[in-house]
Amino acid sequence: MERHCAWIMSDPDYIAYHDQQWGRPEYDDRKLFAMLCLEGQQAGLSWLTILKRIPAYYAAFADFDPVLLAEFDEQKLELLMNDPSIIRNRLKINAIRQNARCYLALQQQGLVFSDWLWQFVDGKPVINHWQHAKEIPVTTPQAEAMSKALKKVGFKFVGPTICYAFMQAVGMVNDHLIDCPWHRICEKTAS
Repeated sequence: MERHCAWIMSDPDYIAYHDQQWGRPEYDDRKLFAMLCLEGQQAGLSWLTILKRIPAYYAAFADFDPVLLAEFDEQKLELLMNDPSIIRNRLKINAIRQNARCYLALQQQGLVFSDWLWQFVDGKPVINHWQHAKEIPVTTPQAEAMSKALKKVGFKFVGPTICYAFMQAVGMVNDHLIDCPWHRICEKTAS
């Protein structure tokens, strides 16, 4: 397939991300947790900046294993501040550990992370039919509700815009443009 959404740049990593991952419904707890953390790392940056560093993030942050991340001590966090392969922002680094602890707290309450997140779209993807990139919102009431709920239980770097980008990435919403071949593919995988 040669056509893509209008926002896709010519970078091969970006094209592969668009074609193989973005907008595909994801229900795996760990993958959802990782993507939520990665979207938070994007705050103030381009997604491509984070996308190129994803392998380094997995290496630095224990494959996004919440149990291991929750045990990161101050010394480990300080070492990460010196790791040039990730974004060296203390608040963002600390947020990943905090988010792991919140994830585990939800589990201890008997909640399934995937179910808890997907409730904001009634358990199934919202299929949008945008013709132009300028029609795509930066947030929605569902993303605002998700952000509020995540913040209430202690998650960091989960504002409404981050939550909406997360929802797009994990297929909670299908925001591929209607003339993008991947719109139909993601719509079929959502059925």
